[in-house]
Amino acid sequence: MDIKQLTDLMDQFVTSKGWYKPDSKRPQLPKNIALSLSIETAEVLEHLQWREIPEDSQAFGQELADVALYLLQLAKITDIDLEQEIIKKLRANQQREWDQE
Repeated sequence: MDIKQLTDLMDQFVTSKGWYKPDSKRPQLPKNIALSLSIETAEVLEHLQWREIPEDSQAFGQELADVALYLLQLAKITDIDLEQEIIKKLRANQQREWDQE
């Protein structure tokens, strides 16, 4: 499954919950989704607090999935082609130098 297909599944889920409706209690606004993304990212960090690897890999994977889903949703509602942006960023990073003395 590619990014577009995952985004479509996320969109279907959000639509089915009615979160795109103007009177939604979970309005799909960039600020709201970015905040949710940050919160979920903090939950990823909780699994690593005071340890080198997560104790519960299944729960850790679920948190990573939450982060990915919010990222897909944020890209969708801001009309960002995330797949193309990732490709461009990887190409740009290939030109960069790290850890040069």
